[in-house]
Amino acid sequence: MNHQAAPLLRIEHLSKAFDGIQALNDVSFSVGAGELVALIGPNGAGKTTCFNVVNGQLEPDAGSVWLAGERIDGLPPQRVAMAGVGRTFQTAATFASMTARENVQLALLAGSGEYVVLAHRLATARRSEADALLARVGAGSFAEQVCASLSYADVKRVEFAIALAQREGAPRLLLMDEPTAGTAPRDRGPVMELVEALVRDTGVATLFTEHDVDVVFRFAARVIVLDRGRIIADGPPASVRADPRVQAVYLGTEA
Repeated sequence: MNHQAAPLLRIEHLSKAFDGIQALNDVSFSVGAGELVALIGPNGAGKTTCFNVVNGQLEPDAGSVWLAGERIDGLPPQRVAMAGVGRTFQTAATFASMTARENVQLALLAGSGEYVVLAHRLATARRSEADALLARVGAGSFAEQVCASLSYADVKRVEFAIALAQREGAPRLLLMDEPTAGTAPRDRGPVMELVEALVRDTGVATLFTEHDVDVVFRFAARVIVLDRGRIIADGPPASVRADPRVQAVYLGTEA
C-alpha cells in the first residue's frame, strides 16, 4: 500500500489551540485504504484532539481534513459518520443491558438514518446483517447475551462490530482509541489480530492510538509520533523505534 499515491484520509496543516496552548500545530499526514497506522506520543501530545477533529467533535483553527477526496472538517459528527468514519473509544461503549445483537442492530439502523425504531421492531430489524457483523469479529457465539455479562475483551469485539455498522456498507475510515485498553495482557494480541484481519478483509483505513508500545510496534504497518502537537516521526515501525527524537520524548532509552 502506497498511502501517498491514493490516500483515503488526508490531513493538511491541521492546527488547534485551547486557551493559547497549541494541541495541534501544522499536522499533515495521510492514511491509505487497507493501512493500519498507529498515532502515538506522550500524554498531551495531541492524539485525542486529532481524532476529535477528524470525526467532527472539534473544528480546527486551521487546516483541512479530506476523506476520499471530500472535505469533512467542520461537519457535525453524524455527517462525518455517514460519510464513512467509524470510531471506537478507550472505554468500550455499548448498552450494557442490551444483547450484543441488539447493540449492532441499533448501529445499523442509525447508520442508515432510521433513528426512531419501536422496541418490537428491533427483534427483527437488520438481524441477519447484525449477526454477520458479529460473526466477522468473532462474537457470533454470544449474540444473544447482554453486554453486561461479557468479558471486557468480548465487549471490545462487539464495539468493533458496532463501528463497522455505523455506515451503510461499512466505514471507509476507522478511528480506534486504544483498542487494547482495559484488556488483560494475554488478550491484547488476539484483539489486535482481530483488528488486523478486519483491515485486511474490509480494506478499511485504520488509525489507532495505543499506550502499549509492544502492541504498536508489533501490529502497526506505519507509526506516526506526535509531541506537543507536532509530528516528529512518521514511517515504518523499525525506523520510528530507532529514531533518537522518539526515544528521547516517548521511548526513553529503549532502542
